[in-house]
Amino acid sequence: MIDYDEKNGRLTFKVRVVPRASHSEIVGEHDGALRVRIAAPPVEGAANEELVRTLAQAFKVSRNTIEIVAGHTSKLKTVRVTGLGPISLTGILTRI
Repeated sequence: MIDYDEKNGRLTFKVRVVPRASHSEIVGEHDGALRVRIAAPPVEGAANEELVRTLAQAFKVSRNTIEIVAGHTSKLKTVRVTGLGPISLTGILTRI
């Protein structure tokens, strides 16, 4: 189960990033966080940009509604998505 917080139309949750994967994809849940494999290396923000692109594509929202609020240089990040409910988060996991 992914731990999340929903306030004022914003869904906040943890993401565990695995950089330098063969391709970017959401792979499931790990210790209460959404686990995402990222094809980009963790240099100069490339992995963060790829994470935002991957999440936007998965949730079918624009990239500017997704914000990394903590953990910019860590594998464990806190992400906030505006206009997304918890049902969308659980729906992503059921499609994996």
